[in-house]
Amino acid sequence: MQESNSNWSRSIIKWVVLFGIIIGLNFIQTPYYFTVPGDAKVLSEVIEVEDRYDYEGSFMLTTIRMGRANPVNYVWSVFSDRRELLHMDEVRPQGESDEQYQHRQMMLMSGSQETAVIVAYKEADETAEFEYHGVLVTQVIEGMDAIEVLESGDRIIGIGDNKVEEVQEMLDYLSDYEEGDVVSVTFERGDEERTEDIEIQAFPEAIGAEPGAAGLGIGAPVTDRTLTTSKQVDIDAAQIGGPSAGLMFTLEIYNQLTEEDITAGLNIAGTGSMNEEGSVGRIGGTGQKVHAAHESGADVFFAPYENGNESSNYNEALRAAESSGTDMEIVPVDTFSDALDYLYDL
Repeated sequence: MQESNSNWSRSIIKWVVLFGIIIGLNFIQTPYYFTVPGDAKVLSEVIEVEDRYDYEGSFMLTTIRMGRANPVNYVWSVFSDRRELLHMDEVRPQGESDEQYQHRQMMLMSGSQETAVIVAYKEADETAEFEYHGVLVTQVIEGMDAIEVLESGDRIIGIGDNKVEEVQEMLDYLSDYEEGDVVSVTFERGDEERTEDIEIQAFPEAIGAEPGAAGLGIGAPVTDRTLTTSKQVDIDAAQIGGPSAGLMFTLEIYNQLTEEDITAGLNIAGTGSMNEEGSVGRIGGTGQKVHAAHESGADVFFAPYENGNESSNYNEALRAAESSGTDMEIVPVDTFSDALDYLYDL
């Protein structure tokens, strides 16, 4: 009886130790993030255009979920075709905090929505115009001179003697400077206007910059602008960040502006950024978004074709579709017009 109790005690100790190890592993963070399929949100529930037209089908925004990988999640992701691992340097530059990352993602989402309105309204022969206010700082790069001067949320309104209204304009002015030059930067912080000197420096290798690349020391700047439209449009995308819903936002807004229902009663998902010329751009997590769309009952999935690039989002979507066994049609698009052409032919 005594030996039996001893064996029982040793067994209990082993299980307690094993349980403790498993719990402990959950608190160890690796230098990786893991991503998993998110969901597909029906856009008619988050976008409303004044005097909108109703329709039978739906356009859906697809998402992924992301978190820091502990050892358990890391191993799980390695052996799962529904999970991906991203080194933290691929997600956010060195020195960027969680709060700064979230702010940057929200700014990119805001810009994506505004661009979608511009493209959709133009295609529908409605009016949408921007008033430009400068360039918003969303990220200051650690180790560069700007870190001592600028903060996330500052609005840059001047480079040297030149007024700055948008990002490309700022980049054009900065292209006249070389590494080691000092540039005078005028910016607004709250209600205060300031002018400070910042040295043009080489970007650190940690952010993946090309060798020899130099700049002001800010990342992912966003044009601060106000949008005026002929018909009011409201978009409530909650806490979803990033630019990847641009194409689907554009399709949803366009369909609400026009009398003909281009969904043909189908549930249509997809992904891809959008620029003001109507071009669809590459994004991350396409395969996982295919899984999310499939599980939400989508009939069609649009993916960036990237002019036939072998590593395109479209080819990634095809692989994910085969893996999931979905009947969704995967449609390649390079432009908003490509998507419209497909839909008008349904």
